Amino acid sequence: MGRILEGILIALRAIWSSKLRSFMSVLGNIVAVTSIIAVVSLIQGLNATVTDAIVSEVGADSFVVDRFGVTRSEEDFEKVRSNPRITLKDAEAIRKYSPLVRSVMAESSRPGQVAFQEKLLESVSVRGVSAEYVNFSSYNAERGRLLSPSEVERNRNVVLLGWGTADRLFGQGNPLDKIIKIEGTHFRVIGVNEKKGAIFGQSQDEFAVIPLGGFQKLFGARASITLNVKPVSPDVVGEAMQDATVALRIERRLKPKQKDNFGMFTSDSILAIYHQATNGIFAVLVGVVALSLLVGGIVIMNIMLMVVTERTFEIGLRKALGAKRRDIMLQVLAESVTLSVAGGVVGTTLGFFLAWVIASLSPLPASVQPWSVVLGIGITAIVGVVFGVYPAMRAAKLDPIEALRKD
Repeated sequence: MGRILEGILIALRAIWSSKLRSFMSVLGNIVAVTSIIAVVSLIQGLNATVTDAIVSEVGADSFVVDRFGVTRSEEDFEKVRSNPRITLKDAEAIRKYSPLVRSVMAESSRPGQVAFQEKLLESVSVRGVSAEYVNFSSYNAERGRLLSPSEVERNRNVVLLGWGTADRLFGQGNPLDKIIKIEGTHFRVIGVNEKKGAIFGQSQDEFAVIPLGGFQKLFGARASITLNVKPVSPDVVGEAMQDATVALRIERRLKPKQKDNFGMFTSDSILAIYHQATNGIFAVLVGVVALSLLVGGIVIMNIMLMVVTERTFEIGLRKALGAKRRDIMLQVLAESVTLSVAGGVVGTTLGFFLAWVIASLSPLPASVQPWSVVLGIGITAIVGVVFGVYPAMRAAKLDPIEALRKD
């Protein structure tokens, strides 16, 4: 242990005395670790934000039935573009033929005008919901209350505003019980939804929730709706989806050989596509890191070879005084690892700073993961060992007599 600590102290003195040379030696490691920390921090932050948004919309214990489902390409969309629209009859069929389904919520949305006095907001997401929406966690009133099932069933002109829409219409004023216009029709504000934030700079708080019947009066009843389906238990989501599939095929009179003409997905389905995309970013990151570490390792090996040459007399003297080959190897390896890890520490600091700057100047969130720090510094330590072995072996094999003549 004493030899290793001595090697580390020698390496630290060498780094401090030759700052520029040391910086150039570990530049590859710095780039590699900076890439790891910055990209992992951004992707993990993005993963958490996207997951929360998708789960809050779809629900972790439910699934969605819509006209198209999840399409991964233009070719997939072409196959389903002729699917008939989802209707309230489909919702009734699922309730009737699916014993594992507890609740079915119908929802439809469309951009519309929302106004209060002289203020007019364009392209606010107007959402019509059925009475079952209270069984889902899509909405949660921060002020006031949610629409009651009886208000939805009777198509009362009441509205739950998104936090952003309420803020833009009323500012610091109290929006509750105020009368606003949606597409020219009067609605009474009974609640404001809690703030959801933004994803990729797109606000999730610009919406107005009204009864589905009122929505269809404003925009017509021919628009396709979306069905959110909650099973009796989270453990039977798969079986409930199969029941719902059978129910819809019965309702639509599909023959056994005919394909489903509707889409069905869970939050996991959407997240799987998202993670598939981010895996591509990780693959590119691995290539950049591997190349940077290879270059950094070769540079460190060359520097250590130069250090061995510069210290030939010192190594010979140590051997003449009784130092063993193992002692010389440990000293050189300790210096190599210290130099490499120093680059990892600098890269970690720069990675944190870069992730913070990107998160501050863009809508991308950042979340620093401790395992990425351990990974980054651990890899640089391994690089120090791997590329320090050859210089260490060369130093250990020096003949002490020949080495002393080099002075």
